[in-house]
Amino acid sequence: MDLILVPGLWLDGSSWRDVVPALERAGHRVHPLTLPGMESPDADRSGNTLRDHVDAVVTAIDAAEGPVVLVGHSGGGAISHAAADARPERVARVIYVDSGPLGDGGVINDQIPADGGELPLPDWSFFEEADLIDLDDALRATMRERAIPSPAHVATDPQRLSDERRYDVPVTIISCQFPSATLREFVSQGAPFVAELARIRDVTYVDLPTGHWPQFTRPAELAEAILGALGPA
Repeated sequence: MDLILVPGLWLDGSSWRDVVPALERAGHRVHPLTLPGMESPDADRSGNTLRDHVDAVVTAIDAAEGPVVLVGHSGGGAISHAAADARPERVARVIYVDSGPLGDGGVINDQIPADGGELPLPDWSFFEEADLIDLDDALRATMRERAIPSPAHVATDPQRLSDERRYDVPVTIISCQFPSATLREFVSQGAPFVAELARIRDVTYVDLPTGHWPQFTRPAELAEAILGALGPA
C-alpha cells in the first residue's frame, strides 16, 4: 500500500523519520511529504495557500499506482480530508493523528501569531498542557531546532470541499490528547467542531495516550497504530 504522510504545521517530511522504518518493514511504500513553502526556513512561503498544500497531496495521490492511505497529523488532517474530497475514489482510508476532518468553510487555526506571511512556532506557553504531554526538554529543543515557519494562509484560508463521496472514505482517528471515548461523546452531543467527523460513515477510534506530537514522543507506538489501522499486510 502507498502511505502518504502529511505533516502538520511547522513540520516537514522528516518529522516522520522515526515512524517510517516500521511502516516500510511491514512492506508499505511510504511517502512522507514536505509541503510547498516548507522546504527550508529560508523558503519564500508568503504566497503559499491552503489549496497549494492540498494540491501537493493530490499530486502524490495521482502519482501512486493504486489506492492510497493518507496519514494526516494535526493541520495535515484538514489537508488530507480535502485531498480525499478531491480524489475519493483513490483514497482507501484516512488516518488522522491527533486531528480530524475539517468541514467546508472551516479554518485550521486563525489564532496563531503571524509574522508577515508566515507562522513561526510559538512559545510553548501558547499551547495547552495536554499538547505537551511527554514532550520533554530534549524533545522540545529538537522540535524547535527542526521547526519551519508555516505559510500563514495555510492556517487561515477557509477549507473548500465539494464531493460528498468523501463521507464514504473509511477513517481512523488516533486520539492522543484525550481519550477516544471523549471524542465519541462530542460526536454524540453534536458538538460543532466534530460535525464533519459525525457525517463520515465508517470511523474507527484508536487511543494513543500522549501529547500532540506522537511522532516525536511515541513514534514506535504511532507506527503500530497506523499499521493496525491498515489491517493485515
